[in-house]
Amino acid sequence: MEGMISHVVSARRPIPGASRARKAALSGACAAAAALSVPAGAQTLDNNYWVSAMAFFPRIDTDVRIGSSTPATPGAEIGTDIDFEQDLALDKGEILPSFSGGARFGKVIVGADFYKLNRNGQTGLKRDITFDGVVYPANVQVRSGFDSQIYRLTVGYALVQNPTLELGAAIGAHVTRFETSLSGFASVGGQAGQTETRRRDTLAPLPTIGAFGTWKVAPRVELNGRFDWLSLKIDDYDGRLLNAQVGANYAVAKNLALGVAYRYVDYRLGIDKERWNGRVRYKLYGPAVLLQASF
Repeated sequence: MEGMISHVVSARRPIPGASRARKAALSGACAAAAALSVPAGAQTLDNNYWVSAMAFFPRIDTDVRIGSSTPATPGAEIGTDIDFEQDLALDKGEILPSFSGGARFGKVIVGADFYKLNRNGQTGLKRDITFDGVVYPANVQVRSGFDSQIYRLTVGYALVQNPTLELGAAIGAHVTRFETSLSGFASVGGQAGQTETRRRDTLAPLPTIGAFGTWKVAPRVELNGRFDWLSLKIDDYDGRLLNAQVGANYAVAKNLALGVAYRYVDYRLGIDKERWNGRVRYKLYGPAVLLQASF
């Protein structure tokens, strides 16, 4: 009996090297789990520089009024409020290319955007339109154009910054160049009608304040959002601006991500200058897809 007990006890003793094997297997599993949890390299929270190209599919609403001169001038024409989509048959939807980039220097984040919109149309007018002192009567055929180039630059400071979350405030500039035109049979100052072409352009630099945020919700998934805001009068400009965007990025490879976003831009600008006395109301909103590289 004593020999049997001794035999059983000896059979339950650890096999030499088995403990080391189990420890090695456990260490390997932990290492694999850690490797899977390493943040993807394409996320902006893990990289200090990034650039992206975006295809923006906005719904567009454009209203313009242009007088012949400044309101203080005797006999100045106020101009008609023109809905470029309804009155001039410009497309309400476009595919706009947009480019952006940014860099992080510690808690300071710099960002820049550029996108442009060029549209042209031709239609018969349903009502009289006064544009830059010229009257285009109902039923005549007119050609129209509305082009804009939008530049955005911001400098922000991260109030919260850790490996999975970044929140901050920013100041910046939203600079827009507008060019609008109208051409067709018209009358000037009550004189006999003839083909008239009127074209006006202006550059509107407006300061903004805003906020931004980035949240890594999973190793390869990042949510982001930002908005810029303005409502004030500066010299010859009286403006209001809301520029907001929310989106999500997914890292498909190291330093490369695909994303979706929704952008909303509401721009109202009153201008009291010789070259453009009037106002512009300009709204773009819709989804976008993007490709982002970071390093």
